[in-house]
Amino acid sequence: MKTLVTGGAGYIGSVCVEELLNGGHEVVVFDNLSEGHRAAVDPRARFVRGCLSDPEDIFVALEASGADAVLHFAADALVGESMKDPGKYFRNNVANGLNLLEACVRAGVKKFVFSSTCATYGTPERVPIDELLAQRPINPYGESKLIFERMLEWYRQIHGLEFVGFRYFNAAGASERFGEHHRIETHLIPNILKVPLGQSASVSIFGTDYPTPDGTCVRDYIHLKDLADAHIRALEPGRMGFFNLGNGDGYSVREVIAACEKVTGKSIRVLEQPRRPGDPPRLVAAADKARTELGWAPKVNRLDDIVASAWEWHRRNPDGYPD
Repeated sequence: MKTLVTGGAGYIGSVCVEELLNGGHEVVVFDNLSEGHRAAVDPRARFVRGCLSDPEDIFVALEASGADAVLHFAADALVGESMKDPGKYFRNNVANGLNLLEACVRAGVKKFVFSSTCATYGTPERVPIDELLAQRPINPYGESKLIFERMLEWYRQIHGLEFVGFRYFNAAGASERFGEHHRIETHLIPNILKVPLGQSASVSIFGTDYPTPDGTCVRDYIHLKDLADAHIRALEPGRMGFFNLGNGDGYSVREVIAACEKVTGKSIRVLEQPRRPGDPPRLVAAADKARTELGWAPKVNRLDDIVASAWEWHRRNPDGYPD
């Protein structure tokens, strides 16, 4: 298929672009590089620098690409920042997303694949979390993604835009070529790995009094290549709806630190800090729907293997991307 990938210079988008190209799809990457990196764009893809805040920018790129499908990764995604600056999240994730949807209708795009989040569930009533659970976000980031999910359903009803939305749990790991380099790094695994890389003296644990076995937050980690595989499956005609993507296993912050120590062979100093606002105690996926309807199953499902792939990339690229 001909595809246009927004946010294709970012962490998840870059690996999805790589896997799309490996699968024989044509790819145009549309990114403003505010968070992404030009060096993270697979050279086999065509790159267009543009911003979703400009409706004409995205329409021109869509028309030129002849895209059959759009994969939408571009978003602001820092929970803590969203609690301080909610307007930024509603402008970028909702208003700019609306520009993209309108451009898709104008350009005759038939398929839309959306990078959503488990943050739409808020603090869940039960774990593991399935797609039937009530969605009650507890931060503006999750709220902005939920609003866009609802917009997708209306665009399907009114304009016939076929969509798949993926509610990610914690994306992690790396491919051989592309990995994680955020200008403001909040993700746990890369921040832990900064210690054995000699870039940080310690890693912080935010909250040690949660109702979990060791008092730290529990999360479900999913490898980037497994996320990419689900997106490619979503492009098949007739695939529709919202799907959780996770391994179905939960690991506490302390368990992730222990896995990083095991993989790197180095001791990692820990600082205990107060809780951050907007963090649910436990988020673990029930991804049975994706397994059943998409024929999808994670291939990298051991935490040690996920961490090892990240460690190998960071060792080869200790300063991340050059731009």
